[in-house]
Amino acid sequence: MQILSNGKNKIIFLFLIFIWVQSSFAQEGNLIKSKKNELVRIKDQISALENNLNLKTAKEKESYDALDNYNHQSFLLHRLINNLIAEEQKKAYEIVSTQNDIQQLSKEIKSLRENYSKYVVAIYKRGTVSEWASILDAKSFEQAILRYKYLKKFSDQRIKDIADLKSKKEELIAEKSTLEKERADKEQLAEQKQEEQDNLNQKKIERSRILKSIRHDKAALSNEIAAKRNAEKKITGLIAKLIEEAERRREEMALLKSRSKSKKVGIKETEKRNTDENLATYDINLSTSGFASFAAMKGRLNWPVERGRIVKQFGENRNEKLNTVTLNYGIDIKTTADEDVRSVADGVISAIDWIPGYGSVIIITHKGDFRTVYSHLSNIYVKEGDRVKLGTVIGKVGESLEGNILHFEIWNSRSKQNPVVWLARK
Repeated sequence: MQILSNGKNKIIFLFLIFIWVQSSFAQEGNLIKSKKNELVRIKDQISALENNLNLKTAKEKESYDALDNYNHQSFLLHRLINNLIAEEQKKAYEIVSTQNDIQQLSKEIKSLRENYSKYVVAIYKRGTVSEWASILDAKSFEQAILRYKYLKKFSDQRIKDIADLKSKKEELIAEKSTLEKERADKEQLAEQKQEEQDNLNQKKIERSRILKSIRHDKAALSNEIAAKRNAEKKITGLIAKLIEEAERRREEMALLKSRSKSKKVGIKETEKRNTDENLATYDINLSTSGFASFAAMKGRLNWPVERGRIVKQFGENRNEKLNTVTLNYGIDIKTTADEDVRSVADGVISAIDWIPGYGSVIIITHKGDFRTVYSHLSNIYVKEGDRVKLGTVIGKVGESLEGNILHFEIWNSRSKQNPVVWLARK
């Protein structure tokens, strides 16, 4: 009965392994498909924006809307290029892995050939008849049986070596074919990346030209201010979405804990990955447990840029040119062209989006339900889900009608904070 039970357990174990392997392949396939779909989606968005721009009149192409269009295209192109870079790096890793496999197979084939060569030399020197002669020359029946078993085992090993050699050769041919395909794929990715980079450079030239022509246009400035008002609402919505998602995940984990009190072993690893006082969110699932306290840095927080001065304070601000009052949820820091933007604390990239008025936006989730917002970025060097340390360069400051401006916000849950109170005095 025990033997039958062990046999059943082995069958169940092998079946579970088979299911796990099939699931792993399916997940990998879905991931590749998802990546391809994302690239197609981004390209479709760029194409739609380009078509929209082509339909505009010559006058409309020299407007704030056209500038906004180029900003949006630039954001999407950066995202596309970053995806291609990630795919290219992954392909480079696969190439190294395949090369290592080829090297290992070559060693195994060499070893099998050497073993078989030794056998051929031995046969040539002694001849096959001597094997049977050694059995007949045995001094006893037991010795003859032992010699026979040894010779049979030796013969079976030679047959296995020949089969292994053939199998390894076929495997080597397949690996070399895989390597050629991976190299071709990597070359294609590099060409696509360069093509998109050239496209991005052209967009930047057009964007700079339009920006220069409308910089002192009051109507354009008025449109930008209106877009920023709407942008604040969208940022508030993004923050709310992140908080709701974090709360939902915490509730799910609490429910899972309550159901698993008697099965602590199975939940430990899940808890390690998913539980914390604050979960990273926005369709990603990373914890902030290893990060330094954000609240403890109040009054001595690093600035998001090394050089710059605040030109718009937190709260109400009057625009002298338009004689209007606007509400600022953060601060605007005027700096130099292409200034690096850095994370002000340890955190996880929980959202990257494009919002009219603020352009490229990054939201970082920190420990204790704090979040920081960085807007008006020209380049973005991170992706959603990345864990960043204090001082990590996440992008570069972009240029708006008012100059090279970084818009920076701090949120504690749903409460807007005055960044000046948090930042270290210069």
